[in-house]
Amino acid sequence: MNDAAMKGWENSKNRIDFLVAGVQKAGTTALFSYLNQHPEIYIPEQKELHYFDTEEYFQNQSADYSIYHRQFTPDSFHVKLGEITPIYIYWSDSMKRIREYNPQIGIIVILRNPITRAYSHWNMETGRGAETVSFYEAITTESQRLLQARPLQHRVYSYVDRGFYVEQLNRVWRYFPVHRTLILRHEELRNNPQAVMDRVFQFLGVGYSIHIEPRLERKGVYSEPMTHEAWNYLRQRYEQEINQLEQLLEWDCSDWLDYDRTGCT
Repeated sequence: MNDAAMKGWENSKNRIDFLVAGVQKAGTTALFSYLNQHPEIYIPEQKELHYFDTEEYFQNQSADYSIYHRQFTPDSFHVKLGEITPIYIYWSDSMKRIREYNPQIGIIVILRNPITRAYSHWNMETGRGAETVSFYEAITTESQRLLQARPLQHRVYSYVDRGFYVEQLNRVWRYFPVHRTLILRHEELRNNPQAVMDRVFQFLGVGYSIHIEPRLERKGVYSEPMTHEAWNYLRQRYEQEINQLEQLLEWDCSDWLDYDRTGCT
């Protein structure tokens, strides 16, 4: 796309077509890779744009979408444009902002066992040097630590809080009809990416499916398995939540509550 066309796209009333809005540590990097394999889909090179969770962009009554659009440089053969920022589903005001941007947008969400998701999140933040306390201490003191960011959500210490998916999904559906959303399971994307991506391509309305080259999952390197103490704490925190999610999505998530079947190693 030449400079003039690009300038036109930045300032046009066109809108991107879909967002992968969550959740963190649930396979969004793999999904990013698979979406990029389809010739009709355009995803920016930068995986997470963080537009709708950046407060400074929404301090005025009218948001400047050209800031967002300049991240997109599609070619004429691209049919669908989207991006992936996993915090959108967790950030309280994101869905309202996304609806104001484009009420016709498609929302894709990947869900992972919240227990193992929390441990992977903590492991990532520890590796980055953003976290210095043990996993058990982090999850048992989280409610106090979250207060540091109020009235906003905490981007780092929200290991447990991000796993309460029912509230987050209901917030999505408050602003978007169910048929404009696609909810996926992390395990299915990992074990059968072709079948999952066929569903994604159908949801996005691209002209055809493609053969997916499976991506080796980038697993976090854990110094040790999650302790039974931490697992049991999170199991108690999430048991009711997981039961509600099963009813909401008609899923069987019994393996999420079994340490031996899903323990972090």
